[in-house]
Amino acid sequence: MALAKESWGSRIGLILAMAGNAVGLGNFLRFPVQAIQNGGGAFIIPYLICFLLMGIPLLYVEWAMGRFGGKFGHHSAPFILDVHDKRKLWKYVGAFGIFINIAVAAYYCYLESWTLGYLWHSLIGTFNGQSQIQVASFFGNYISLQTLEPIFFWILCLILNTWILSKGLKGGIEKLAKIGMPLLLIFGILLAIKGINIRAGSEGAIHDGTEGLNFLWTPDYGSIWQMKVWLAAAGQIFFTLSVGMGAVHCYASYVKEHEDIALNSQAAGWINEFVEVVLGSSILIPIAIGYLGIDKVVEMTRTGGLGLGFQTLPYLFQQWGPIMAAFAGIMWFGLLFFAGITSTMAMGMPCIGFMEDEFGWKRNKAAFLFGGIIMILGLPTILFFNQGVFDEFDYWAGTVALVIFALFEIILFAWVFGIDKGWKEITDGADIKVPIVYKFIIKWITPFILILVFIFSLPDIWDKINHKENKYAIQIASKPHILLTQNNVLKQNILHSYTDSFILNATSVMENDGILKAEKKAIFLYRENLKKYNEFKSTEFNLETFKKEHEKTMRYKNWARPFLLIIFGLIAWLVYIAGRKRNAIFQSENQNNSMLNEY
Repeated sequence: MALAKESWGSRIGLILAMAGNAVGLGNFLRFPVQAIQNGGGAFIIPYLICFLLMGIPLLYVEWAMGRFGGKFGHHSAPFILDVHDKRKLWKYVGAFGIFINIAVAAYYCYLESWTLGYLWHSLIGTFNGQSQIQVASFFGNYISLQTLEPIFFWILCLILNTWILSKGLKGGIEKLAKIGMPLLLIFGILLAIKGINIRAGSEGAIHDGTEGLNFLWTPDYGSIWQMKVWLAAAGQIFFTLSVGMGAVHCYASYVKEHEDIALNSQAAGWINEFVEVVLGSSILIPIAIGYLGIDKVVEMTRTGGLGLGFQTLPYLFQQWGPIMAAFAGIMWFGLLFFAGITSTMAMGMPCIGFMEDEFGWKRNKAAFLFGGIIMILGLPTILFFNQGVFDEFDYWAGTVALVIFALFEIILFAWVFGIDKGWKEITDGADIKVPIVYKFIIKWITPFILILVFIFSLPDIWDKINHKENKYAIQIASKPHILLTQNNVLKQNILHSYTDSFILNATSVMENDGILKAEKKAIFLYRENLKKYNEFKSTEFNLETFKKEHEKTMRYKNWARPFLLIIFGLIAWLVYIAGRKRNAIFQSENQNNSMLNEY
């Protein structure tokens, strides 16, 4: 049995590093938007149920599998899974645990570099005196590479990530976690206090900050019974805990034999939940609603949280004066940077551990290989960002692959390795009593939930493969009267009691208790349809150019998919080579032992 080359220097370092792995950009940009889009306060019910029945079990499983694999000197998913069952299938399933991290890091590091760029611009006062439109235009120009500045910050981010990874667990990752996570929490708490204490009529605010919290957490119980809400909740658990990636396995493989994983896993998991549910919901939405109003924020969150986080908050911070705006920008983009870089560290370690274990590479060489791979794979997501390559990487590697890997790993742990042996591994050295009910949940409930998530995701996967969104955009641009027909249907079936003037001009729609939920949704859809119709009918709109852009996007997306498959194939080939090397060593050792016995 080989011993781990490294181990964590301290318990707090391990917990903070694991929490840093889980806490990412999605805690602050994705979670509050998901909550708004899926029933506000009612979203937390399926979210917490998914956390208890899927998130916590997967944390137990991945920590246990990682520590078990570490006993045999394995620090990457292919051979961590392999020691749980010697059938060849599992090490190739484990290839997902390297592929996902490399593919996600390729685009995630670019997002991370945005936070560095915006931190710099907050510091030097770039947004001072700019209008909301100017701040939004700055973001559009930034991602369109109007200057080389985004490339500079991206390369700087790559170098920083690579350098920290080259310093190892104690000297690099653990030190970063001990500095970055406390700062993230401090920045988050200060911004949350400021956001919640916004007062209507002060500094240009039109609502109290608590109005945003009330809106975010006011339950819409009717949405609880919608399958899309449960799928969104389950998806958010994957995003927020970084399960189904292979990163947790890798970190846990450096935990010493018989050292606690039960309490450590829960500490890391609940720190993440505090950051997401408490801090994540107390910054973006309260500040945005305080200054823009609920209707505007609902409209803006239809396209996700990046718009609010990068296009809107820098403008809203200016309402607090230039000095406070600079501090707020540094804290906001600083916490996003620490959330990003601590996650990227975890993505780099499986690749590094694999090269160290299987090919005898030194840490520096393996770290620079990871940095080089991320640079090469990241270029398409940057150069063709507006053509959807970024989104393709995120969807296939950062969403679909997570569910597939998590489903396979829990089947291996609970059914092939065996729940009895698995439970013993979870509770070995535990500093808390793990509820026995989780033995049943891990074997039956969690696999069932994962199967349901995958099955109900199939229609969306099929739509993605067939470019449904792009084809629909071309269709309505070619025949904009479809939008008017949709509006007529909305008017006849849902909005028949309202005048056109009210539908188009009414303010504070979301705050009006006299308007039903279905009617509120219909009003916003009606407005959006009319806005698109006017855009398509304007003299400045060129249908052929629009078609060519969307067809170009579909082509680039079609190229991105086999590109990702090739990456996975290369990783699987390396796993095959590593497996052959191990078999050759094993046979050589057996032959030597046989000769010694004969002698």
